[in-house]
Amino acid sequence: MDTSFNTTKEFAKALDTADVLHYLRDRFYIQPNEIYMDGNSLGLASKDAEEALLNVLEVWKKEGIKIWNTDDSKYYHYSKHIASYMAPLIGVEADEVVIVGSTTSNIHQAISTFYKPTKDKYKILVDDLNFPTDRYAVDSQVKLKGLNPEDAVKVVESIDGSYIDENALIDAMTDDVALILLPTVLYRSAQVLDMKKITMAAKERNIIIGWDLCHAIGALDMDLTRVDADFAVWCTYKYLSAGPGSTAALYINKKHFSKIPGLAGWFGNKDETQFQLKHEFEHQQNASGWQIGTPNLFSMAPIEGVLKIFNEVGMHAIRTKSLHITSYLMYLIDEKLTKYGYAVGNLREDYLRGGHVCLVHDEAYRISLALKDKGVIPDFREPNVIRLAPTALYTSYEEVLTVVDILEEIAQNQLYEQYSNKRGLVV
Repeated sequence: MDTSFNTTKEFAKALDTADVLHYLRDRFYIQPNEIYMDGNSLGLASKDAEEALLNVLEVWKKEGIKIWNTDDSKYYHYSKHIASYMAPLIGVEADEVVIVGSTTSNIHQAISTFYKPTKDKYKILVDDLNFPTDRYAVDSQVKLKGLNPEDAVKVVESIDGSYIDENALIDAMTDDVALILLPTVLYRSAQVLDMKKITMAAKERNIIIGWDLCHAIGALDMDLTRVDADFAVWCTYKYLSAGPGSTAALYINKKHFSKIPGLAGWFGNKDETQFQLKHEFEHQQNASGWQIGTPNLFSMAPIEGVLKIFNEVGMHAIRTKSLHITSYLMYLIDEKLTKYGYAVGNLREDYLRGGHVCLVHDEAYRISLALKDKGVIPDFREPNVIRLAPTALYTSYEEVLTVVDILEEIAQNQLYEQYSNKRGLVV
């Protein structure tokens, strides 16, 4: 990968000309006079997602209840249909993926399925940098077992507040640990954990392990079959751009298909007997068995649409551009911004870096507000991080250069001093 960059606009334009994914920008709703750098939080709407959503609406308008039998029962088995597009992104078989619920509800589902504490093996191992919802779910599940999270939840603490030591995680896999839940990419610092190494260590110790892929799916090229984790969860509205609150997804390793879901519901019942409406649950012997209620078609349709883009270009090409454009952004920060107190707060190595750049500054919050008023959409994370995500599918190199120029202007003229430090509802 060529990373011989310079800071000129002509160079940025040349990079865009050479970008094999540049044409995809026309498939997204990019707003005039705005540079969107928040695709790691909520991806932009695409025309493909819109078309799929409107199509489902039209089918409902025309067919009513008959929608469930339309197109060879496509919408009745909508999760199965979408899973065929989703599975290639993580390197698994389609029947190991179910499109269902939210990230948090899927964590509850997975833990309630796999967490079987005993007197001697009862702890859940987590880190202290993961997104809080994961910890909320873990603590809740521990309490439902009549245990105290202070005892039953084992937290591996970061020594610097930014990164997780993989060896410390492995050292913490003691005989009393029953289950592990970790993030593949840290939401704040963009650190990528070695799933294969950590999963192998867990398996050697007979520990169930699951992964939160929320900040990895659609940004990293993954192979969960090689990793051989027990389960994984992820949302679909970040890099996957399926819309606010779009239905999440759950991976269940096929070796566990015979297990009974912890949270059973009628849509996890076998097709053959589902409408016999028996009161005895007959588990569908694949990931579909972990469904609970009727599919949320309007929250799923955009996933079908946008995944066509991902399958069209492939995750290898997406990851290649992501690494290149984030390298370019870090280069520009080093060349133009460090003298103003900015710093790159993520690891530099490609294999350790996710899809966004962690920009650190003492005035990060107020700078993020100034950026928005200048037409740049980033997000802020406590205490001093501006996350910038030049998304492979729709961010241009010229936009990246413009963002850095605006960051320079804000710091040079101390424009952030015009803003309050009082936090908004969504930051």
